[in-house]
Amino acid sequence: MSQDLLGEIDKHFWLTRSAARCVGISLTEALADGQLSPEGYAELITRCRTCPSSRRCEVWLATQQEWAEAVPDFCANASALNALNGGLKARMGPVAKRWL
Repeated sequence: MSQDLLGEIDKHFWLTRSAARCVGISLTEALADGQLSPEGYAELITRCRTCPSSRRCEVWLATQQEWAEAVPDFCANASALNALNGGLKARMGPVAKRWL
């Protein structure tokens, strides 16, 4: 993929991490726990860099006052992050509702 078609790495790194955090996911912990591979993490950021909805994402992130139930559908990483979030909640059981 051409560098011209991709957004700024730093910006999309933080958008990806922030979207994950809004639904209670720590990508650092997901990596450490083996729930996410380094390659998978890189794919999340690259997918974000190709997404045409980064401005919408910024607005969504800015309006979050509490944990969101799910990453919105306009996010290029919605499926992956929502699946990761579901897997973490399933592993944690009832405690997840309090902490995630």
